[in-house]
Parts: sequence; structure tokens; C-alpha cells
Amino acid sequence: MAKGKNATVFFCQECGYESAKWLGQCPGCKAWNTLVEEKVNTAAKGMGGSLKAGAAGKVLKRAEPSRLSEVSLGREERISTGMEELNRVLGGGIVQGSLTLVGGDPGIGKSTLLLQVCQRLAGAGHKVLYISGEESLKQIKIRANRIGEINDNFLLLCETDLGVVEEAIRRIVPGAVVIDSIQTMYSEEVASAPGSVSQVREATNVFLQLAKGLNVPVFLVGHVTKEGMVAGPRVLEHMVDTVLYFEGERHASYRILRGVKNRFGSTNEIGVFEMKEEGLAEVKNPSEFMLDGRPENASGSVVSCSMEGTRPVLLEIQALVCGSNFGIPRRQAIGTDFNRLNLLMAVLEKRLGLQLSGCDAYVNLAGGIKITEPAIDLGIVFAIVSSFKNRAVDGGTIVFGEVGLSGEVRSVSMARQRVAEARKLGFTTCILPAVCVEKGNAMEGITGMKIIGVKSVADAIDYI
Repeated sequence: MAKGKNATVFFCQECGYESAKWLGQCPGCKAWNTLVEEKVNTAAKGMGGSLKAGAAGKVLKRAEPSRLSEVSLGREERISTGMEELNRVLGGGIVQGSLTLVGGDPGIGKSTLLLQVCQRLAGAGHKVLYISGEESLKQIKIRANRIGEINDNFLLLCETDLGVVEEAIRRIVPGAVVIDSIQTMYSEEVASAPGSVSQVREATNVFLQLAKGLNVPVFLVGHVTKEGMVAGPRVLEHMVDTVLYFEGERHASYRILRGVKNRFGSTNEIGVFEMKEEGLAEVKNPSEFMLDGRPENASGSVVSCSMEGTRPVLLEIQALVCGSNFGIPRRQAIGTDFNRLNLLMAVLEKRLGLQLSGCDAYVNLAGGIKITEPAIDLGIVFAIVSSFKNRAVDGGTIVFGEVGLSGEVRSVSMARQRVAEARKLGFTTCILPAVCVEKGNAMEGITGMKIIGVKSVADAIDYI
């Protein structure tokens, strides 16, 4: 490492590994081309002889380990955000002393969501501190007026100096803190620019200590890269307790909040919101919202069901199959896995003898939602065959099931909940794996629904 007050080191953006020279592969996490150059203040890290001597005379606090049997859990207290969709994703509410990272594309609604959370918390009597490094007080006021009235429990601070922000939090000790955004915070002790690996790591470490030391929940807004990942070192996501991603098309009205990490709850739950003029509104029934405007008696349109955590979501699968004008047919999947589409089309050619090798195929999940669950395989198969044969599937039919390479229809989880949700929305026929029907009384009590169990793709296609 270079000697002097300022030295240049290389940090891995994935794991935070530090090296004195650039390396093509990180020795820590074995990732390629992840080391970036940063300047650090070696004096602040205690590299001088006098600093070492001072550190040697420091009295260390004695730490006593505890027996696991002596640890008392007590009652887990959670703070309600006032938004049921957000509570669902967080696992029931905000945990005291938690550190939550919220990421998403620019303009998707991250700041609006957290501003509404602050509004609800302030209305419930909690003192909330909103720290912005991107907007002025007047800009936040304009946005706050759009979402509704906020009382005096809501405090604003426009600051990017990490030392000033830390002092304000320790002095006020609010009930919740929002940092918008973590990439704008900087420490004078770190010689690199705001948003760099060193600055983001230092700022996150400070807020982690504040959250755990003061038992205050802290929300961090994180920018994302063009690949859709949170900007900064990968260690940022490892340090926080919860990582939430805000998804959705900027030109569409709905937004999906998805948890990719949660130490206090499930990562399978999603929250659905609709962007309106007055802010984000909760969508209580996502299935009804996703099926709005579905065409009638149109070939290539099939309704399937996917489970997002404990919630069944009905969605429309659209397929368009037509002859190709070129030697190599085109395949395109929007909202689902492209490789899965190719696999299912290969199964249809091999097991059903459909000549799809000379056809272009386009599959779209209406509404822009992204689903990777294998349970929608049978729905994709129905949509492709329906479009290929130009025969419409009955509008009151719902289809779900996983398709194997042998053409078999395999079991899916929580089949009863899927059927019950479909019956609630007026569907009269359900085509699902025969294994799910044969499992005891799984469908007992669901009246007004015709249940059809199928064992293979060939059996299922006979109903088109």
C-alpha cells in the first residue's frame, strides 16, 4: 500500500475485499472485474506510529458470552406502517432496530412510498425523521402536499454530511429514520467521492450502528445500476436486515414491492400498489386488477394462477404463434423465462407432434408482471396451442400445473388456495394436475367449480 496521508487501494464491489493493486479476479469471492480504485485516508485508519501507540493503551470493554438457554425472546413488537401491502412484505410490520434497503428504477416511486409511510407513522404518534440528500425542503413539501396532510411529528433534514446526520439522529432519537438516498451520503474521513464503494460502505456501517444502538428502524433508499442491482458494493445488501425491490413499468400504473432478503419474515410475499395522482394506493385484490380488460373469445389467451408467498395471483397469459418468414423462427417471452418457453415448445413438438419449428412464437404475461414459478407452465402450453390452432379457450376456465420433459403434468403447491381464488372471481372450470385432485380432500368444500385433473399435456390439450 502506498505510504502517506492519502493512499490508493482497490475494493471488490461484490464482497468488499481490499487489495493494494488491481486484480482481474477477486481472491475473496472469485468474481471477475469487480475491483475498483478508491482513495483512502490512511491517517484516519491509524497507520501512523503515534496512533498505534495510542491504540495500544486503550482499555478494552470486557465481553461476556451468553448461554442460548438464558436468552429471553419476550414479545416481538412490530410497528404498523399503516399500509397492509407493505406490512405483508415486511413480515407483519417494522421491527425495532431494523435496517431496511429499498431499491428500484429511477422514478418508480421509492421516495413516494417512504414519504407515505412517514405520513402514516407520524399520524400514529411516532416521531419520524426524513433525511434527503437529493431534494430541497420545498421539493419535498410539494410532494407531501400531493399525498395528504402530515402533522408536526414529521421532521425534515436536507443534508449529505454523514457526521451531521449522525449527530442529528443521536440528538433527536426519532421513532423511524428514512435516508434518501444512501449514495448521496459522504464522510469527510473517507477520501473518495460520494457514491463510491468506500463511502457507501462507511455510511451503511454508521446507520447500522445507529439502528442497533438506538433501537431505531432505519430505511435506506438505494440507486440501482443498469442491470437492476443496487449500486455500490454487494456487501451493502449483506449488512442490512431487509432488502426490498420496487418493480414495475414506469408507464404502467401498478407497482410491485418484492422482498429479496428479510431476516424477520418471508421473502416470497409481494405487495401490489397502483400509482395515482395522490400517491401510491394499495391494491387489495391483485387478481382482479391483473385480469381487468381481458379479451373475450380470443385465441391464445388463457388465465393461470401463481402463488406469491401465501397469496394466489391470477394472471392472463397471451401467446401469438404464426408462420416465420425467415429460416430461423423467432421466440420472445415477456414476463416469463425465455428458456422455459423454448423448453415447453420442444415438449409440444416431441410429445404432441405439433410442427412449431417453423413458427414464430411470442408469449406475454399481460400487465407486465414477471412470474418464474413453474406452475404457469400448463397455462403457457394452453396459450401456445390455442393460438397455433386458432381455437379460443373458454373464458371461465383457469389452468395451472408444472410440465415435465416427458409431457407429464406435475403437482404444484397450495392447489386448494388457487382454486378457491379462481372460484371467488367467477371461474367455473379448473384444469390442474391430477395428483393435486387425488390428494385426499384437497378440493372439498369448493362448490360451483368443475375440477378436471390431468396427468399429461396430451390429456390437457383435449379440452381445448
